[in-house]
Amino acid sequence: MIIHKIKINFFDCDPAGILFYGRFFQICHSAYEAMISSFSLVEDYWNNTDYVVPISYTEAKYLKPVRYDESLTVELTVTQLKSSSFELGYLCRNENGELCAKVKTIHVFVDKNTWKKKELTKEIKAGLEKHV
Repeated sequence: MIIHKIKINFFDCDPAGILFYGRFFQICHSAYEAMISSFSLVEDYWNNTDYVVPISYTEAKYLKPVRYDESLTVELTVTQLKSSSFELGYLCRNENGELCAKVKTIHVFVDKNTWKKKELTKEIKAGLEKHV
């Protein structure tokens, strides 16, 4: 599991002073980037000539408002791992540990030139397996 903490800025909020729903995806993606960085990959996951890893599906359930200046903790786990795709689950908690949102993303490993599915590299699969 990856634990990612963030302080909510004023610009993250809507006019009511509540974290704008779309920002949850940005915050969760930041946790995803931290997880990938922890793999210590030789190749550049984000910019290489062989593959890309687009998101094919997202969903979110919003349970409690998060306000400006609050801290949010994101708990990231790999909830499903297949040969060419993986699913990530994010639990977003406020300062009191209360669940504020649940987010899910599915990522597909594809050939950068053909855009056809391809198998995860051994290094990436091994990194993901640590967080299942």
